Amino acid sequence: MIPSTFPPKDEIARLTARALLEIKAVHFNAETPFTLASGLPSPTYIDCRKLISYPRIRSTLMDFLAVTVMREAGFEAFDNIAGGETAGIPFAALVAERLALPMTYVRKKPKGYGRNARIEGAMTEGQRVLLVEDLTTDGGSKLSFVDAIRETGASCGHTAVIFYYGIFADTEAKLGAHGVKLHHLCTWWDVLAEARAQGAFDAATLAEVENFLRAPRAWQDARKPA
Repeated sequence: MIPSTFPPKDEIARLTARALLEIKAVHFNAETPFTLASGLPSPTYIDCRKLISYPRIRSTLMDFLAVTVMREAGFEAFDNIAGGETAGIPFAALVAERLALPMTYVRKKPKGYGRNARIEGAMTEGQRVLLVEDLTTDGGSKLSFVDAIRETGASCGHTAVIFYYGIFADTEAKLGAHGVKLHHLCTWWDVLAEARAQGAFDAATLAEVENFLRAPRAWQDARKPA
């Protein structure tokens, strides 16, 4: 069913943060930082993939994502919902179901045999495509998916994610320069606020996480391996 009536954006952000904390998708560790895919350290890590195992939370957040896209982009703005390989695929399918639209997915690179395709499913020239992913950090990984979609002759001017880091100043400008608008449910700032409200982590850890969020590059530079 297509969702239509939901809380305002700030309440969606709070509830999404609460849900992510509830299923322990949020990890804070200031003493032994996580190593990100970039090789850089971080006191924060989030695993949105865990959402697929929690039906009530999964359903609620997918309703939130569908209504956020309709509110911000329009009710008839899209013809096709594309998921980015791999984490975006289940969420794209769930959003497509809610919006009663076709679903496709985009590979990170051609599979190297058969049709050597990057797009799986039916995507046609002129379609307006929404790219769905689990999260975005600085927006960089989205651009390759957008380019693959556009190579079919379809357009892609919007991407929707459950979680947006919200700490790198140039992310939305980078996407905007590529003709893409970002839609999201919550950020690290929302998660930090809810973690404090719940007392989910000790005060020292939360203070160090805030230091990271306020100046992530400086925090990483001071701690990256020699």
